[in-house]
Amino acid sequence: MPATVPSAALALGLALGLLAAAPAAAQSPITVRDAYITVAGAMAVSAGAFMVIENHGPAGDRLLAAAVPADVARRSELHRNVEDAQGVMRMVAATDGFAIPAGGEHALARGGDHVMILGLRHPLAAGDIVTMTLTFAAAGEVVVAVPVGEPAAGMAPGHGH
Repeated sequence: MPATVPSAALALGLALGLLAAAPAAAQSPITVRDAYITVAGAMAVSAGAFMVIENHGPAGDRLLAAAVPADVARRSELHRNVEDAQGVMRMVAATDGFAIPAGGEHALARGGDHVMILGLRHPLAAGDIVTMTLTFAAAGEVVVAVPVGEPAAGMAPGHGH
């Protein structure tokens, strides 16, 4: 029995050490505010997600991907709106992601950069909450609970920020 006491004490010490280190490791410089998802109607097969991503860190980062659970949609993509040679705005995949400057922010807003949620598996209704995982080059994964529905007046990303 005495041989197991040091093993148990060692295991407890290691566990406490890992717990003490966890808050520092879990502290991300990335925060998200004013997030919301819009859907064109009950028969919609896609939706748009908008938010303001803040980087409180000393170095820039890059949003590389956004994902929603498989039971919500088939896939999500980062998109941007660009003007073509004829002056027509088109939505294109942002395969290089979005830069989030150090000490700054980047708005994903209507008519600009945004997340497209494609292949909805069921209708989304106002008040639903969708869990979205944002993947950053440096900060790693940041999970955000995003409500479905229009934001409160004046709260749309990019307006007044």
